[in-house]
Amino acid sequence: MPEEVLFETERSLSRSEIASYLRTVADNLDGGDPISLSAGDQSVTMDPPQRPTFEVKAEREGPTDGHGELSVEFELEWDENAGDGGGDLQIE
Repeated sequence: MPEEVLFETERSLSRSEIASYLRTVADNLDGGDPISLSAGDQSVTMDPPQRPTFEVKAEREGPTDGHGELSVEFELEWDENAGDGGGDLQIE
């Protein structure tokens, strides 16, 4: 199935600024509210269901000698047939 990018932005931010964005998303999820994203002339509003699939991924791209690029990705996915999978997640 082809992927259609509805919104995308990337820039360097402080850890505090990133935490503020994540808090807003968390507050909207907790309150049952839609999540609205906007940057420049792009914008999208999405309304996750009560039980979306939550994926957390940590990865290294490039050399394995400690000089690659590290990333942590948080992703919410849902559709009409969304299921529940995996074990209990812990983030510390």
